[in-house]
Amino acid sequence: MHRLFREEPAAVDAGPDTRPMPDAAATGFDFEAIFAPSGVTVGRPRSDEADLSEPPVAKDDVVTPRTGKSFDFEALFAPGGSPVSVGAAAEASGTVFGVADVRKAVPKPSGPAPETPKPKPKQKPRPAPTADPALRERPGPVLPGWIGVVAGAVALTGCAAVVWWTGAVPDAVTRMLRLPARPYHGIHLGQWGLLSLGVILALFSLGGLGRGRVGSAWVLTLFGEYRGSVRRTGLLWVSPLLLRRRVDVRLRHWRSEPMPAVDAKGTALNVVVLVVWRIRDTVRAALGVEHHEEYLREQVEAAMARVLSQLPADAFHEDAPTLRDAEAVGEALTKMLSAECAPVGIDVFSAQPTRIEYAPEIAAAMQRRRIAAIDAKHRDSVLTSVVDAVDDMVHRLTTRGLVELDDYERKALVKDLTVAFYTGRGTGGEGA
Repeated sequence: MHRLFREEPAAVDAGPDTRPMPDAAATGFDFEAIFAPSGVTVGRPRSDEADLSEPPVAKDDVVTPRTGKSFDFEALFAPGGSPVSVGAAAEASGTVFGVADVRKAVPKPSGPAPETPKPKPKQKPRPAPTADPALRERPGPVLPGWIGVVAGAVALTGCAAVVWWTGAVPDAVTRMLRLPARPYHGIHLGQWGLLSLGVILALFSLGGLGRGRVGSAWVLTLFGEYRGSVRRTGLLWVSPLLLRRRVDVRLRHWRSEPMPAVDAKGTALNVVVLVVWRIRDTVRAALGVEHHEEYLREQVEAAMARVLSQLPADAFHEDAPTLRDAEAVGEALTKMLSAECAPVGIDVFSAQPTRIEYAPEIAAAMQRRRIAAIDAKHRDSVLTSVVDAVDDMVHRLTTRGLVELDDYERKALVKDLTVAFYTGRGTGGEGA
């Protein structure tokens, strides 16, 4: 019957469908028996070799009502669940009904088409903070410390020579140093210039000396512009014009105070977190954020609130993931903190919750609930073992033919064994 309503554009354009009706052996339907009560003759296929899956459209074989009789399509299709309405004019005697005519007679659904539910847009992940791409750590201008020492010594020696040449050295100093005496005639303008240049050179050379420590670095800036970072150790010389900001690059750890949080069920918690971190990019840690340590602490609290709100603290009556899995919680917390702190040059190696406990106002109630859940689980395991033991004993007694029991005796034996085993398990558990 589905071929009667098959979409055939060619048949629609050409007029009524005259396709032959397949026989019952090929389709499993006896069309002659179906249409016989209405007095309709059904054409036969022209060839047994016709392809029933795609029958050609023909104009010879048609479904035609017998003379003097009208064909009631509504009565025919109503029991099958395919309501077809045909006009009175089409029911006249001798009218040829093709596939196109019947398809036109099928009523179209009224009203607006049902709206298909639109898929919900996927929520985009929250973007991670970004840093200035120009802030990249690079080596700063630094020289070995001995160069500054030598330059300062030369400058001081030159200043002393100018003072001696002018005769301004006291006689006592001259005799102590065994220097020839020079008459003092005043200091001329050129000599003042040499003295000033020597003093400036000495201050510039000796003022740039510094000590580089293991585990620390200097971030150098000149009038607010980043000039480089120094990670070298020992005696160093850095220009006194550069502003030095010392940054600790050692592996550090921070243990937080008990911080408030809530789990997936809204239960108040107090959590203590241990964070192991280190500064990777000194310029971003010093200049990319106002205070990198405070930034890290705030991110720890925010990440902890996001991670802990995804799981319940305890699953009392079911086996489900909880916040008691410290390894999984620590891994998620470490991953989130690493993504948040990487733009400011901080590497987070580990962020582990060292203590997750209920808030003081609900700790007692949750402790009672946990004890009750443990007790219920223990009772369930004991009861299961008792039932298994009773079943095994009754099965062995009956299969070996030691006793013959009817239904009443079997129930009584099961009851007595259950009480005995359960009492023994309970006493043994309490004594342990």
